[in-house]
Amino acid sequence: MQTYVALLYSIILGEGRRVVMADLKAMAEGLGLKNIRTLVATGNLVFEARPTKAPDLEQQLETAFEKTFGRHVDIIVRSADDWLKLAIGNPFPAESADAGDQVAVRVMRKPVAEHAISSLQAYAAEDETVLLVDGDIWLVFSRERPSSRLLAAANHKRLGIGTSRNWNTVRRLAEMVGSRQ
Repeated sequence: MQTYVALLYSIILGEGRRVVMADLKAMAEGLGLKNIRTLVATGNLVFEARPTKAPDLEQQLETAFEKTFGRHVDIIVRSADDWLKLAIGNPFPAESADAGDQVAVRVMRKPVAEHAISSLQAYAAEDETVLLVDGDIWLVFSRERPSSRLLAAANHKRLGIGTSRNWNTVRRLAEMVGSRQ
């Protein structure tokens, strides 16, 4: 069996309706996935399955989600090894240690091209940073501003399918999969 991380893009089903993690876990169990665990109520799954290509798992999970919850949601899957590589590759270790909620990575289904980052940097405030690492987009958000134009600019239309997680979540998921290797 291999360990995987699955990230759901949005688990809001409609006005005031969110996916309950127990229901998400039950959906995954229905697919035959094993040792399913969730992390916070924002759509993070860790599970075991026979070695399978990530796109195949993404398709299975997306189809099951739509059938179970009546709405399509993009789901990004990474193997445990790939998730650990992503976490180790954090280009902002000092910022992450100081403010893990202000550092995030947009985990992409397909690697982002280098030129997309330069256009994204135009939305960054003076105290914000954007870097591309192995096709994923790492961001440091401002502590001084209540909202950032950067997050809105890092969207599906501009960059392709992906979903963002802050460093605290990335680290905790790495701890979860690291203990299963």
